[in-house]
Amino acid sequence: MIDDTLKQMEARLQQAEAIKPENREELMALLGTLKGEIAELSRTHADEAASIAGYAAVSAHEATRGEKNPELLDHSLKGLEASVDGFKQSHPRLVQIVNSVCTALSNLGI
Repeated sequence: MIDDTLKQMEARLQQAEAIKPENREELMALLGTLKGEIAELSRTHADEAASIAGYAAVSAHEATRGEKNPELLDHSLKGLEASVDGFKQSHPRLVQIVNSVCTALSNLGI
């Protein structure tokens, strides 16, 4: 399920025409790193990993849709940030990656 969610996110980013090539490259690199971090987390915290992947996918959807809704983008990004909040001590790299993804997606939504 987590892999499917991340693959859908990857496909959405690849197909989004509104994303500049350099932004797409940045997001795809971040997504690759996020995949590794989520895979590691899912071994011990499967539900939390699924939530992070889900919020990441929703955030990507909101940032890349044709008719943007800033409130929905903001809400999805806050959910993504909240989904990793409890891992600041145990998985700081995951939190860093999610923060980078949030920033990149937020910049697309502007």
